[in-house]
Amino acid sequence: MANEFFNANVVEIKDLWKKFQVYQDKTISLKERIIFWGRQRTEGFWALRNINLSVPKGKTIGLIGRNGSGKSTLLKIISRILYPTQGEVKVRGKLSTLLELGAGFHPDFTGRENIFLNASILGFTRKEIKEKLNDIVEFAELGDFIDNPVRNYSSGMYMRLGFAVAVHVDPDILLIDEVLSVGDLAFQEKCLTRIQDMQKQGKTIILVTHAPKQVEDLCDIAVWLDHGEAKLQGPAQEVAQAYKEFISGA
Repeated sequence: MANEFFNANVVEIKDLWKKFQVYQDKTISLKERIIFWGRQRTEGFWALRNINLSVPKGKTIGLIGRNGSGKSTLLKIISRILYPTQGEVKVRGKLSTLLELGAGFHPDFTGRENIFLNASILGFTRKEIKEKLNDIVEFAELGDFIDNPVRNYSSGMYMRLGFAVAVHVDPDILLIDEVLSVGDLAFQEKCLTRIQDMQKQGKTIILVTHAPKQVEDLCDIAVWLDHGEAKLQGPAQEVAQAYKEFISGA
């Protein structure tokens, strides 16, 4: 049965919940300061509630919703940066992730050095990275900045380098978190073209976005998250349209 599942789905999420502890600092009286001395009061916050999602091989899934809806948290759980409080996540295949700008980069290393660092974090050998190095550098279009420390990079330059690494390490599954809205229009178009090429190659892509149009243009399936819950999931066009109507009426 497990083999049948893996033939159809590369990501399977069942009954997933994620809770964070939010630290409270509301002490105002001397008595409270004494009582809570050396302790921090916390309050549980459920970022994700009862998420169930199957991601078929070769499909592009869009996660859409307002800020704080749980999109990025779900992506981090799939990429194993975070772990669920309860529930199960199964992933089959080589993952490549493009999450927060600068994630996986060391600010004091050059762009070229960070290519090796970032790709090694993704599980690739030095030999594999060397084989892809020239393609990554060329795609990023950073010119002489490729040999400058990345602490001097703009957000757009971070995105160029991160995206170039993520799409050239030949992943089975690519996770992208809202970074396509950063950078100049020409490079955004180049990134979208690259994503379309990966779709033709049968890669699985999970994309977090605020933009219903990106969901309509790129995705087969979409999930609309709201306050940590899946408000709607199904064909991308239908979910994007429902989300647009919701936003228009908000």
